Amino acid sequence: MIPLLLALAATATAPADTATRFDTCALLARTDPAKAVAQADAWRVGGGGLPARMCLGLAYSAQERFGPASIAFEQAAREAEIQRDGRAAALWVQAGNAALADNDAGKARGFLDRALALPVLSSAQRGEAYLDRARAQVAVGYMDAARTDLDSALKLVPGDPMAWLLSATLARRQGDGVRATKDIAEAVRLAPKEAPIAYEQGNISALLGKADEAKAAWTRATAMDAESPAGRAAAMALAGRTSDPGTPGDAAKTRD
Repeated sequence: MIPLLLALAATATAPADTATRFDTCALLARTDPAKAVAQADAWRVGGGGLPARMCLGLAYSAQERFGPASIAFEQAAREAEIQRDGRAAALWVQAGNAALADNDAGKARGFLDRALALPVLSSAQRGEAYLDRARAQVAVGYMDAARTDLDSALKLVPGDPMAWLLSATLARRQGDGVRATKDIAEAVRLAPKEAPIAYEQGNISALLGKADEAKAAWTRATAMDAESPAGRAAAMALAGRTSDPGTPGDAAKTRD
């Protein structure tokens, strides 16, 4: 969830030529990721070290090759720890996010454990890391641990509507209608035009037997973004077909 380029570059202390090479590689990852993979890998083989691995992770992510991306970020994080480089925690977060995108929640959970064990993340970064680990906890079936992580996140990033959406979704799945209603209301307040939030609001209303409110919320979700995962799930719900995206927030978006 930590903005990638900002997180990787914010504490950079590399020599000017290395920093310039990384910036060039990172830009190429956005415009021609296949070429960036080739250049970053050649740089890594040639002794490019941490910056090369970081760029390789960026390039793989841009290609949506999340398995290799998680490996590249994991290797970069390990190297950063050895070098006592302040970017290690952010790199563990990126490795965790890539593993989540690759549907390897167990590995993601381990990477995020490593990130949260380091005392260098800001409060906001730590809150987002808790959110990511909560997603991984749910995916491996650790619902109580996910609740603990979400509650920690809400204390650190109370202005993030995704945090309230995730919390509301988990509460619904655990049958806690009161908590789900309270948390989705806060998500709506913070982001009233987000289809995933409207969709989840409909799910919670349905849980509570409020059919008219559920239909109204699902209708809003389809009107907001009919082609998004949340919009399509809402359309299915309106048609009387069950569609639960799985991990809390899966209908919302893939994290950065």
